[in-house]
Amino acid sequence: MKTTHRLALAGAFVVLAGVASILAAPELSDPLVTHWNAAGEPDGTMSKTLGLAFVPVLSAALVVLLAVVPRIDPLGENVDAFRAAYDWFVVAFAGFMFVLQAGILAFNLGYEFDFALLVLGSIAVLFYGVGALLTRAEPNWFVGIRTPWTLSSEAVWERTHELGGRLFKLTAVVSLIGLFFEDYAVYFLVVPALLTAAITIVYSYYLSERLERGTESSSNAGV
Repeated sequence: MKTTHRLALAGAFVVLAGVASILAAPELSDPLVTHWNAAGEPDGTMSKTLGLAFVPVLSAALVVLLAVVPRIDPLGENVDAFRAAYDWFVVAFAGFMFVLQAGILAFNLGYEFDFALLVLGSIAVLFYGVGALLTRAEPNWFVGIRTPWTLSSEAVWERTHELGGRLFKLTAVVSLIGLFFEDYAVYFLVVPALLTAAITIVYSYYLSERLERGTESSSNAGV
């Protein structure tokens, strides 16, 4: 499958979100519930028109932006090396946005479910996709764990992304397990995600310092 086909698949999710909004519109009241707190309780609304259009328009804009990024990156040839993984992440992101819109529409049509758990589960799946992407990412200016130290050393980039990919996948698994602990599910996502961000930043600095002091060579700078 070529890049154009994968991006077309992402675009299909955007179109589906728009079509679903159009089909559901006659059955929906005004305003729409569009925001929920961590407990899954509705706490925000939008006008019907804005609520129907917001997610499809936002996802369309972001998919276009993500499609353009490899073309404007000065290290675009590196992005080409993992372009398939990047494209599939764009597809996963578009699918995530479609699930959000479908959930909003279903809730406002009267279907009863915990919207917070839907969002947390979807984010967990997306995080697994992030982990898969990170393990394949080559140095570039837009995609990946971009710290001063990863951007200054290919060895630091490689090892940090290897670790970061594993941690994002682990975060996804922990988050899915957290869905069984409904009242605390959000913590199973937020805490591991924050730890992953902190660990990868600190690790990239630590590894850079070791390499600079010559205490570890780029060939054996393992995780």
